[in-house]
This record gives sequence, C-alpha cells and structure tokens, in this order.
Amino acid sequence: MAQRSDAPIAVEPRPNGRWAVQRDGGKRASRVYTRKTDAVSRARTTAKRQGFELVVKDADGQIERKDSHGRDPRRSKG
Repeated sequence: MAQRSDAPIAVEPRPNGRWAVQRDGGKRASRVYTRKTDAVSRARTTAKRQGFELVVKDADGQIERKDSHGRDPRRSKG
C-alpha cells in the first residue's frame, strides 16, 4: 500500500526504548535514535524542509504535541 503524501512526520517510541522518525502510521522508520531529543530535532528539520506537520508522541504512543510547518489551509471568515 502506498503511503499518503500528506501524512505528517512523527516521532514514535519503539518497544526497545528507542525513538523512530517516520511518517505517521508508517511501518518503517527513516531513522532510529536512542534519545528522544535527537529524534525530535531530526524530525523537525525534515518537517520544515518538506513543509509537513510534525507529531511528537510520548512513551505510551499518545500524541504529546503537534507543530505545523507549512501547507496550512487558508484562513477564511465564517
């Protein structure tokens, strides 16, 4: 199955205690780090470069925070 091109970049925990940078919901990580701060730094750089949303999850896999880096819908009244 092809990955959605609009899927945000996520920092997700792995069972072994490491942190993966990958497309949200994806099966394979682009990089895996031992420290969460390193993973967030790499994911933020990638999200800014590609204009995607960044999703950071906590150790339980719940969304901790989201940051938008472009491609936001136009603001309109109503």
